[in-house]
Amino acid sequence: MSSTSSSSAPESYKGKANGLGKAFRNLDIDGHDLPPSPAPSSPRNGRKYALATELVYTEGNDQYNASSVPIYQSATFKQESATGGAGEYDYTRSGNPTRTHLERHLAKIMNATRALVVSSGMGALDVITRLLRPGDEVVTGDDLYGGTNRLLKYLATNGGIIVHHVDTTNPECVRAVINSKTTMVLLETPTNPLIKIVDIPRISEVTHAANPSAIVAVDNTMLSPLLQNPLDLGADIVYESGTKYLSGHHDLMAGVIAINDPALGEKLYFTINASGCGLSPFDSWLLLRGIKTLGVRMEKQQANAQRIAEFLESHGFKVRYPGLRSHPQYDLHWSMARGAGAVLSFETGDVNVSERIVESARLWAISVSFGCVNSLISMPCRMSHASIDAKTRAERQLPEDIIRLCVGIEDVEDLIDDLSRALVQAGAVTVTVDNFRALGADKRIGGDSDEDLTEGKQPAQDPEAASVPS
Repeated sequence: MSSTSSSSAPESYKGKANGLGKAFRNLDIDGHDLPPSPAPSSPRNGRKYALATELVYTEGNDQYNASSVPIYQSATFKQESATGGAGEYDYTRSGNPTRTHLERHLAKIMNATRALVVSSGMGALDVITRLLRPGDEVVTGDDLYGGTNRLLKYLATNGGIIVHHVDTTNPECVRAVINSKTTMVLLETPTNPLIKIVDIPRISEVTHAANPSAIVAVDNTMLSPLLQNPLDLGADIVYESGTKYLSGHHDLMAGVIAINDPALGEKLYFTINASGCGLSPFDSWLLLRGIKTLGVRMEKQQANAQRIAEFLESHGFKVRYPGLRSHPQYDLHWSMARGAGAVLSFETGDVNVSERIVESARLWAISVSFGCVNSLISMPCRMSHASIDAKTRAERQLPEDIIRLCVGIEDVEDLIDDLSRALVQAGAVTVTVDNFRALGADKRIGGDSDEDLTEGKQPAQDPEAASVPS
């Protein structure tokens, strides 16, 4: 977190004291007095290591040479004079050494000049949308995280913001609605839960050509900096829920914002400092610890997700996962990303069947969120996206029966076995001596109809006693 030196501040504000007679040396770009804060977060100079190494390697100047970054669990910091302002820190709301270390580490791995951390992923988006003013227009997708949709709906209803929901997989749909009042284009890729892929470079190009002042902000939570760097692809702001892959254990909540434009970074920092939503020292330490294992966790989670996606597809389910060649935007995804992530979704064709699958799983915990070491299962329309009304979900072609799998690091054979048993127990498949097949799969591929493929019909054999084929 930083503030611009007084030498670059407007002349009328240089050296100006606040109401308490305390003159701060640092002012932001708009001339606001700011308390002392750390120097701008920036990538470390010198040799650039492989990302797997950068995730683990951190630099520090702790006076005791601690191998783990200390937790500065202090709300205030003593000053050396009555006028204050001489120390690097004075109040943790404005800056804290543990948080600073985390932000500099994140800036390094996100290929950013500055990173900021707040108390949740939605808190990060809230800070970003504070850049908007009444009358501004936002262009965003038609397949959004439920919380994002809820915040945008609130801003449209109460803040005078005009929101355009379009198919962001088609850059021309974005171009068609951009105008001089377009302030922000908000993207998610892969989308959640339909796993659509958005062409970040093309949309960034289209947006900046149509309106150079418009900001392209990308939610990179589904992939993390390990697999995709939107700033390198033309985005102006990248934000993530640190609660997910960056942390990896679902024992903290955090939001991350990364930028390259110093002026934009100052505006975002001002909001964080003014609203007091900066991440706490302890949560900063937890997140820093989690980031170090991101590489090994994601490697295992991706490998598991690929196996499970192939398993479901081979048994006739419609699976959405960018690691599958059948994904319609497979080539586009891999032109931007270094991996497919560990979230996939599939459809059964029947809401009741989907509910039974979710409730029959044992290893797969029923829970919202994703990115942790434990595997999770959910029905987005009932949980994470329930805040989007049924009419809107239908208009956006979000299947009510869709199941989302957030794959963890467990043994993949155990995960497949547990999922297989859930499919059988729920009546989602027809079982033969040596195999099983999704109900209606033959119909979807043009096969003959069969009364045994009736949606939701339970298989004849006892699902608990069945020997489940792999």
